[in-house]
Amino acid sequence: MKRLIYDSLLIWKESTDRKPLIIEGIRQCGKTWILKHFGETEFKDVAYFNFEYDDQVQNIFEGDLNVSRIIKDLGIMRNISIQPGKTLLILDEIQISPRAITSLKYFCENLPELHVVAAGSLLGVALAQMGNLVSFPVGKVQMLKMYPLNFPEFLMAKDGELLYEYLKKVSPDETLSAVFTSKLEEAYREYLITGGLPEVVSSWIKNHDIRIIEAIQSDIISNYEKDFVKYAPVSEFPKLSLIWKAIPAQLAKENQKFLFAHVKQGMRARDLEDSLEWLISAGLIYKVEKIERPYIPITTYSDVTNFKIYLSDVGLLRRMSKFPADVVFDTSSLTADIRGILSENFVLTELISNGFQNPYFWKSGGIAEVDYIIQEDVDVIPIEVKSSGRIRSRSLAEYRKKYNPRIAVRTSLRNIARHSDEQGEVLEIPLYLIWRLKAYL
Repeated sequence: MKRLIYDSLLIWKESTDRKPLIIEGIRQCGKTWILKHFGETEFKDVAYFNFEYDDQVQNIFEGDLNVSRIIKDLGIMRNISIQPGKTLLILDEIQISPRAITSLKYFCENLPELHVVAAGSLLGVALAQMGNLVSFPVGKVQMLKMYPLNFPEFLMAKDGELLYEYLKKVSPDETLSAVFTSKLEEAYREYLITGGLPEVVSSWIKNHDIRIIEAIQSDIISNYEKDFVKYAPVSEFPKLSLIWKAIPAQLAKENQKFLFAHVKQGMRARDLEDSLEWLISAGLIYKVEKIERPYIPITTYSDVTNFKIYLSDVGLLRRMSKFPADVVFDTSSLTADIRGILSENFVLTELISNGFQNPYFWKSGGIAEVDYIIQEDVDVIPIEVKSSGRIRSRSLAEYRKKYNPRIAVRTSLRNIARHSDEQGEVLEIPLYLIWRLKAYL
């Protein structure tokens, strides 16, 4: 599968002031595969070590942190020497070893010619728990975030690379042909079923069997829950499970606001806040806070007590919601709510994977609500999400009337368009093109 992070890896490889690289991401989003593929394609040699599966690797880092000794011992362990300039050294699941994390500082200072890349699942969680046990090499490493496949990567996985290249050039003034829109709508709905975890996508492309992908998704959800036991404090495990399993029901509520009291009767915010933060640090969920007023900087106006919770993968949300895959293609009003929730989750993951960090939402009493608010330079931009081609809504009109944003965005299954009035400009962007938002802005 072609992953867009590959271009960032190439830039890192050729950088003259290169530092050791850490790639963060949830389990099974493709970190190990992309690093091995990158190494095999771009280097003469790949030295791969996994701290989770091999205790001997961790033992090598338990001694002094002399990097010459470390690479010598690692070379002996694999019977092939590690050669700076020729070898890509991959340290996988590095969160297992505090000493290995600290060693990256010395690789940066004493052996910068060696290409060193580390990967970690639950790295933020592990670092918080290690506390003083680990000295994080601030300023001595470069960080990259990896996500499940986003929609353009999904398109390319479906042999749509030519279509992807065409879409990269489409302007907001260019109406897409019906030949393309029907194909893209179908791919979008498939993505709501599968999500972007590589194993699920790969199985779908090979088999197109709903039963198989749902079994894979169930296994992935189960493995994430096993990580609660493995990495979370024992006292937090029951609360983590309660929050995790409550997310679909919380989103299905009319106002979608996350309420701690609805996780379990009698529980309060102070009982569950640490567990919620654990799931956020693990990258499994995203927290979208309400803003009172859309002024710059929008972080100043957020209400930390009023928020929604979404999953990092829309396919897992559909599976956890027990929403039948074939109903994703339905247009019945009976399924409109859940299709709306999936569309919101989809747009959020597309925004985040394309560089829009910390989207917010806006609500004005019980009158109007705009799904996402982002800041791009000096513009605060409202984004309204519609799951179909029907876009009539008071919310965005109410927001524009009140705040007169220079640019507003509506994303739905309608074709791309752009129009202006006395209140500013509105970009109509199809859901399957929301990944191009930065370019359009």
